[in-house]
Amino acid sequence: MAGKPKLHYTKGRGKMESIRWLLAAAGVEFEEEFIETKEDLEKLRNDGSLLFQQVPMVEIDGMKMVQTRAILSYIAAKYNLYGKDLKERAWIDMYVEGTTDLMGMIMYLPFQPADTKEKNLALIIERATTRYFPVYEKALKDHGHDYLVGNKLSWADIHLLEAILMAEECKPDILSAFPLLQAFKGRTSNIPTIKKFLQPGSQRKPPTDDKFVAIVRKIFNI
Repeated sequence: MAGKPKLHYTKGRGKMESIRWLLAAAGVEFEEEFIETKEDLEKLRNDGSLLFQQVPMVEIDGMKMVQTRAILSYIAAKYNLYGKDLKERAWIDMYVEGTTDLMGMIMYLPFQPADTKEKNLALIIERATTRYFPVYEKALKDHGHDYLVGNKLSWADIHLLEAILMAEECKPDILSAFPLLQAFKGRTSNIPTIKKFLQPGSQRKPPTDDKFVAIVRKIFNI
């Protein structure tokens, strides 16, 4: 029996959070080794653990995997969350890339100068409600199933739920014009493995605050 995957990252969301989500949704227990200082990061770099000198890094199946997209697609394929054929995989990829774009905007918001935050928050809300969420609302309507691709849970669904919850942290009623997404959120939030991850005390990380921003800036020299 292989050991649990081990996640190497800071003690916050960042690019690792989607990996935590996917493992948790797949029902996979994982361990975390947190990078808390510049020295922790340098140690990983110096011992050759980081292929491109960057984190996230996940130790899984005897590999030290880097690059968020590579890690996520490996986990999705390994745990049968990546569609049944090439065409389904292509749709999952497209949906995932869309939510990744939206989540990227939200993720970087706390790191932006105070004088641009309001403008960028307005842009996030505008993009979510006019560019991204209408696509998923239409996909659920046209597809006529509970899930975005095929008729079973996939990486695309897990990623979309994560994006919805992040967007709601920006604007609690952001789904008001999207009834199918509201229903989707309710359904997927109640999948047992996801429900467990959404409970207090899980390995899900809280929204990024100023204190965490300061820690990240120090570790990564930004």
